Amino acid sequence: MMMNEDMFQNRPVTMNAQNNLLEIEEHMYILDDVKKPNVFRNMFPYSEIPKIPFNNRIVPHDMPKDIFITDTTFRDGQQSRAPYTTEQIVTIYDYLHRLGGPNGMIRASEFFLYSKKDRDAVYKCMERGYKFPEVTSWIRASKEDFKLVKAIGMKETGILVSCSDYHIFMKMKMTRKQAMDHYLSVVRDCLDEGISVRCHLEDITRADIYGYVVPFCLELMKLMEEYKIPIKVRACDTMGYGVNHSGAVIPRSVQGIIYALHTNGGVPAELLEWHGHNDFYKAVVNSTTAWLYGCAGVNTSLFGIGERTGNTPLEAMVFEYAQLRGDLNGMDTTVITELAEYYEKEIGYHIPSRTPFVGKNFNVTRAGIHADGLLKNEEIYNIFDTEKFLNRPVLCSISNTSGLAGIAHWINTYFKLKDEHAIDKNNEIVKEIKVLVDKEYEDGRVTVMTDNEIIAYIDKVCAEKGLKIGNR
Repeated sequence: MMMNEDMFQNRPVTMNAQNNLLEIEEHMYILDDVKKPNVFRNMFPYSEIPKIPFNNRIVPHDMPKDIFITDTTFRDGQQSRAPYTTEQIVTIYDYLHRLGGPNGMIRASEFFLYSKKDRDAVYKCMERGYKFPEVTSWIRASKEDFKLVKAIGMKETGILVSCSDYHIFMKMKMTRKQAMDHYLSVVRDCLDEGISVRCHLEDITRADIYGYVVPFCLELMKLMEEYKIPIKVRACDTMGYGVNHSGAVIPRSVQGIIYALHTNGGVPAELLEWHGHNDFYKAVVNSTTAWLYGCAGVNTSLFGIGERTGNTPLEAMVFEYAQLRGDLNGMDTTVITELAEYYEKEIGYHIPSRTPFVGKNFNVTRAGIHADGLLKNEEIYNIFDTEKFLNRPVLCSISNTSGLAGIAHWINTYFKLKDEHAIDKNNEIVKEIKVLVDKEYEDGRVTVMTDNEIIAYIDKVCAEKGLKIGNR
């Protein structure tokens, strides 16, 4: 709602400490209690592909001094797969603690409380005594759910506060005012017990940002001031509609949403989180965009496991952080590989082979011309020192396209031959193995050679020619 002239003249002029410019707020953000839902049919026609309109309003970069990762592996991550056992949850939690490092880069992890298994896991994780990740919960905006949080004695809980008219009108059968009043009453109940609240603004990328979301956040900030207890705000891109394009229109613009929550809604950057989904392949880039434009926290799940297409992968944001900041701030990235192995071997979860950082083939090449480059200098075809950061040396798979260089590189990697001990593509053993490999494919083979098959060939050639590789 626009202010009239007299009201505008009475608005204070304040100094922005970040850009050192005098500013005056031109609007009042009052709840627009509409009679009919605004579902932005112009952007979301449903019978057509969603639209991405632009108004060319540019939001300035505003990255917080401290940015961090939070985890929803045990909450959103459990909504799309078989539930973890209590023991698996505790083991994964231990891994997250190690991965986040001494500076607590993985700040918190959220848990369901509905089953005995989940509550047992919460107790066991809390008994670990780790400062990070902090054990937090997630509940619906229900007084009955709140009793679970109170009984366990948790310091913080997330509350589902769906904010789009799709949810308020169509699912909850409420008006905006009724929904807001209901949410605020549950928030107040939590604050009365000294419990910090994290408000999950579900479906924010289809919500009326200035007609509902910002007025709601202003009310939350009033409660925070009254109780002197932090209230976090999580912007949930539930359907993955968010876009990172400069000048895009809200509610699809990630930077526009973060600007509105932080600048107009008054939510401090350190209390803001972004929770993304990958329906349009934008979970990672949208999460990074949220960091860049004023959101301190990015909510993730291991390997992106989550509803439908999944959440923002935790491991992706570890490396996004490193690229933005220039260091890892104490994170132990080798734990990522340990986690991937644990999921594959102990939990039985198959990670797609081409998944960045954790897939079986993420740093494996099959092309002979690439292998030739790797043999000369692995930097040519490897994204970074994957052996150092992930305990994953760059590999070559042997097939009909690997060539002499691919075989030589495989041997050097497998037997850890370096410097003067490394062999090149002109080595006699390499040439003999290539003959055997070529024969396999001439006879109709279509799959890559296994490690055991290559080792058998090496043993055969070495025995016949009286040759030796390394200590073999």
